Amino acid sequence: MYKFILNKFFYGVLVLIGVIFVIFALFNILPVDPARLTLGQRADVESVEAINKELGLDKPKYVQFALYLNDLSPVAVHYNDAESQEKYHYFKLFSVSKEKALVIKPPYLRRSYQTKEPVNSILLGVLPSTIILAISSMILAILIGIPLGVIGAIKQHTIFDNIAMTVSVMGISLPSFVSAMILALYLGFKWHSFTGLDFTGPLYVIDDYGNEVLVLKNLILPTIALGTRPIAIIFQLTRSSMLDVLSQDYVRTARAKGLSEFVILIKHALRNALNPVVTSISGWFASLLAGAYFVELIFGINGLGNKTIQSLMTFDFPVVMGSILYSSVIFIIMNFLVDISYAVLDPRIRIGK
Repeated sequence: MYKFILNKFFYGVLVLIGVIFVIFALFNILPVDPARLTLGQRADVESVEAINKELGLDKPKYVQFALYLNDLSPVAVHYNDAESQEKYHYFKLFSVSKEKALVIKPPYLRRSYQTKEPVNSILLGVLPSTIILAISSMILAILIGIPLGVIGAIKQHTIFDNIAMTVSVMGISLPSFVSAMILALYLGFKWHSFTGLDFTGPLYVIDDYGNEVLVLKNLILPTIALGTRPIAIIFQLTRSSMLDVLSQDYVRTARAKGLSEFVILIKHALRNALNPVVTSISGWFASLLAGAYFVELIFGINGLGNKTIQSLMTFDFPVVMGSILYSSVIFIIMNFLVDISYAVLDPRIRIGK
């Protein structure tokens, strides 16, 4: 078990380092001057040079990459002074020279070119909205997709099954941003007086006491828009997997023993049929974070996707790079949890081998 966890951990670290390298390479070949973006086009030469020195842009590319890795690493070497302490918020382990020390710190994603705020503060402020939207969409997809898939397998080739398959194909073919526009136009605008739902609106508002309150009403349309395709995928995977499992010998043996159909379906068939569904849930959770970018923009949700698009439009690359890294970490964690769940769902999978 421990060997399995360590292997997956190191694999995730390698993937993350690869993502960091690709991000750094892409954003450092773009013809954009970070110093000019930070200070404005009318900045004097001395100020531009000072910013380039602060960001390490006056150094070779390989040195810039090493400095970027050092900023991101939770265990790093930094100057042992008050300025660095305030900048990185680190805990000193021990000195490695007269000026530098080995420290433990949160990953430093640098500062926004536009607002000068730390990127971590910006992203952590908008990440909860995206996480809530993605989780609510996936919960909706699971609660609808799995039961419909089981029923579709039981009632194969019936009218219900044919209609469900047709609708699921349409759901898969429809991009989330198209679903969002249709739902926003009709349910949020044209039929607003009947549905009571708004065209756009934030997930959080400030109440009379100055506290942030989640507005569940504004979560309904984005959740449906983002969850439409996962519902269709999970339905088809559950149906296909259930049909395969129901044809196995051990299911026929369970029926021969006189077990009830409900026990056979839930305890024996569904549990073994969930492996591909779990994989799909992991992959689609990652896709939901990507799809949320456009859904958040359409419904006016101040989430990670909306902030990333705004940052791209203003060439605020530290925020964009930080957003990609946040998403990558979430994907790695999800894949790790799915690997663990495989062993729980299927006893044939041996952890550590």
